[in-house]
Amino acid sequence: MTEKQREFYTQHIKERLSDYRFKHSVNVSKEAVRLAKKYGGNEDKAELAGLLHDVMKDAGKKEQLELIEKYGVKLNEVEKNAPKLWHAIAGSVYVHKVLKIRDKDIINAVRYHTTARAGMSLLEKIIYIADYTSEERDYKGVEKMRKACNVSLELAMEEALAFGIEARAEDHTAIHPDTFEAYNEIMLAKA
Repeated sequence: MTEKQREFYTQHIKERLSDYRFKHSVNVSKEAVRLAKKYGGNEDKAELAGLLHDVMKDAGKKEQLELIEKYGVKLNEVEKNAPKLWHAIAGSVYVHKVLKIRDKDIINAVRYHTTARAGMSLLEKIIYIADYTSEERDYKGVEKMRKACNVSLELAMEEALAFGIEARAEDHTAIHPDTFEAYNEIMLAKA
């Protein structure tokens, strides 16, 4: 990514996000670059996807849903009833249709950074993990997650998916089928 592009995208998200969410996005971008270096990913794509992953997070639910509907994205039953997931779906649409980014890998990294999915690319995994392990994160278990991502990306995915499934179950909220499929794919690969 050129310095001019970096400045453009950084300024763009700064204008769209709260101070906290902006700091988080910058930290996810830094962590994504670190993970890309460690695991042989494209550092420029990791930096950009990390910066943009939450581009729609601070938009209202109405704005998120309008963008999703405007571009004909069909929500499944879990998604319809889980507004917390809309920012990722709307974010991928925003990145593609508004920012005119054509790289499917970046679009998918934004789209699946909350749910994961089976068949994730290296970049998608990097963004999913970087979102869990960025510098400002301080939830119970974050150190375990950080250690896992330094051992292997697959171990980090296993830990992150298990953490997410457990958290949804404890909250008594629906778990996205993509999350189960991603978890099962990782576990079956180990068998």
